Amino acid sequence: MNDTPGADDAYVGAIDQGTTGTRFMVFDRAGTVVGSAYETHEQFYPEPGWVEHDPMEIWENTKQVVGDALDAADVGAGQLAAVGVTNQRETTLLWDEETGEPVHDAIVWQDRRTTDRVEQLAEQGRAEEIRTKTGLQPDAYFSATKVEWLLDEADPIEVERARVADLRERAEAGELAFGTVDSWLIYRLTGEHVTDVTNASRTMLFDVHEMAWDDELLAEFRVPRAILPEVRPSSPAEPYGYTDPEGFLDAAVPVAGALGDQQAALFGQTCFDEGDAKNTYGTGSFVLQNTGTTAVESDNGLLTTVAFQRADEPVRYALEGSIFATGAAIEWLADVGFVDEPADTERLARRADSTDGVYVVPAFTGLGAPHWDQRARGTIVGMTRGTRREHVVRATLEAIAYQTRDVLEAMAADAGLDVGTLKVDGGAVKNNFLCQLQADVVDADVVRPVVDETTALGAAYAAGLSVGYWEDLDDLRSNWRVDREFAPQMDPAEADRKYERWSEAVERSRDWAREE
Repeated sequence: MNDTPGADDAYVGAIDQGTTGTRFMVFDRAGTVVGSAYETHEQFYPEPGWVEHDPMEIWENTKQVVGDALDAADVGAGQLAAVGVTNQRETTLLWDEETGEPVHDAIVWQDRRTTDRVEQLAEQGRAEEIRTKTGLQPDAYFSATKVEWLLDEADPIEVERARVADLRERAEAGELAFGTVDSWLIYRLTGEHVTDVTNASRTMLFDVHEMAWDDELLAEFRVPRAILPEVRPSSPAEPYGYTDPEGFLDAAVPVAGALGDQQAALFGQTCFDEGDAKNTYGTGSFVLQNTGTTAVESDNGLLTTVAFQRADEPVRYALEGSIFATGAAIEWLADVGFVDEPADTERLARRADSTDGVYVVPAFTGLGAPHWDQRARGTIVGMTRGTRREHVVRATLEAIAYQTRDVLEAMAADAGLDVGTLKVDGGAVKNNFLCQLQADVVDADVVRPVVDETTALGAAYAAGLSVGYWEDLDDLRSNWRVDREFAPQMDPAEADRKYERWSEAVERSRDWAREE
């Protein structure tokens, strides 16, 4: 095995750190996967509505999958031209700046413990100001209230340092580092405390117009500037740093790209032009539409977010609709015994000609875009004595498609950019029934690429462009290949009728979770 990257034997790797697990993928110049490995990590639920991850478990799994994928590809670490990082966004960590040890478990994006704080912001009339600066609808989803909670409320993990003081006191002294998962992994890989523009834009502490941390927001959430990472382009002119040649890789590999997972999928789907849109079906679903160099402000419940930034180029923006439960809804079907495993949903859904009037609203952790109801909860309506499990399974898949239409209609109203073709990716798109259903519900072509792990591919592209592995965006466009295209088959009037009933079901789910 040759450990020196040359013109023909170099590859780019991507760490894809997600909500339920960590993947490492090795790509060649054609964007083809030559090696992959995956490990899940444990989900912790300390209290109802709370979700946490162990940062050290994530780091150990990262090292494991990197080694396993390189072995599977028969590629040496020295053959990696660069590594990119993509990550579950908003998930919030604090660690000791000197030792690199976490001081508390990570608070996951799904966590709802700061709902009361967000409602307080709305009562104080701060919501519009925050939305104008950050492009985000204030919600417990984002990082700002999570880091505030950590600094004020968390019981820190005992660390070896003799002085284990109050976390806020230590933060103000510059002894702690804050970051989303990209920052954590880059820190562990290189020792550098950085983040990219896309992840910064998801913290609710970052002004997406000024492209800088905002002093007023830092003051509101009492986040010391000393703990913040440096913000860099997604595909920088110079790498964020290099892996330790005496570390687990035994090589100094450039870590040269980072994107939050949904922006990475947009990049991996080559949605580089204004109007291009994609939907990623993971634990949740995330619809992003490229709006070019204009940060379009939403009047319809969407988020304005940073899409990506290449070195020395203007920032590109996107409108985003964040749907909290899609893959999670399919997992729920397995959890409660409607299916033995998620792959069974397609077979069962095909057994029923319709849902027989059943609608499922999978608002397990509230409703995201465009509704933004933190107190909505999961609802099944329309059941009769004749309802069978295949009706509920089909209704759950239909809910995924309806939630996507909710978002696309809001995008059309905000940006005036209709989606003629929706590129799709993520685990659920292997379900042909769902893809056809999606095309019918939104009355647009749905296109599935050959490489559906576009999140990892986008991170690889960002890193590879940074180091010159790929020359330009046209190189990446030439790599994109269609696996299958789904054209609408349902009568649009029928699709509209069913969608209207879905909207009524959503109303039944809203504002349910109140204090008894």
